[in-house]
Amino acid sequence: MADLRILVTGAVGRMGRTLIRAIYETGGMTLAGAVERMGVTEYGEDAGPLAGLKPLGVQVVGEAAALITKADVIVDFSTPAASVGFAALAAENKIAHVIGTTGFSAEDEKKIESCARHTAIVKSGNMSMGVNLLAALTKRVAKTLGNDFDIEILEMHHNQKVDAPSGTALLLGEAAAAGRGINLNERKQSGRDGHTGARKPGDIGFATLRGGSVVGEHTVIFAGPAERLELSHKAEDRMIFARGALAAARWAKGKKPGLYSMADVLGLTDF
Repeated sequence: MADLRILVTGAVGRMGRTLIRAIYETGGMTLAGAVERMGVTEYGEDAGPLAGLKPLGVQVVGEAAALITKADVIVDFSTPAASVGFAALAAENKIAHVIGTTGFSAEDEKKIESCARHTAIVKSGNMSMGVNLLAALTKRVAKTLGNDFDIEILEMHHNQKVDAPSGTALLLGEAAAAGRGINLNERKQSGRDGHTGARKPGDIGFATLRGGSVVGEHTVIFAGPAERLELSHKAEDRMIFARGALAAARWAKGKKPGLYSMADVLGLTDF
């Protein structure tokens, strides 16, 4: 069987370099291309040494269109605007697209949903298998416990992260809301400050911490009368996100058009 050919976007970033290393270390996969925004100092360099590997004969380029015919799947940890463009390119060429980018606007989400009518897109706020199992557990617990248990989500990341709450925190919030049968956008509370008044029953709260080099830590707190349940996940290496994204890439190739999640990839949709 031929290797799965993967085009990595955001190739110069921390996740991009980790993905390139993960592809090299994973059997049955090959790096088909490395794309990064124009103007980076690494433009034109071999992607291998950038990821701490030997030269791979794949240069970092600024345009994905010329490489698209050489790829089976786009694996994308870039920016919201870039990811929307890559989704359109994937849809036009009928190749799968795995999106690990976070921070999308509502309009961005609509555009990606439209592209998913033409190709398979796997999109998740977190590609870690552990985090997605945590989301499934969060949904189940939220469904089981009533509104006497308040739900709060605490997350911490490194000091260079630009969006908040994190995509993972929102993923967990969506899972909790689904368990309760409510709309997260209508019950989300974040950034409390000043005289806020008493907490409203049924709200889902978010708290954000930033500092140092933390890869990612998330805790879902169910606080009830005289007892508290906490579900936590701590990421120690970005390689866990890369491995999950590559599992999604392998799963997505050949799937019918649609917008999928890591719950689909891991068989957790009916958990």
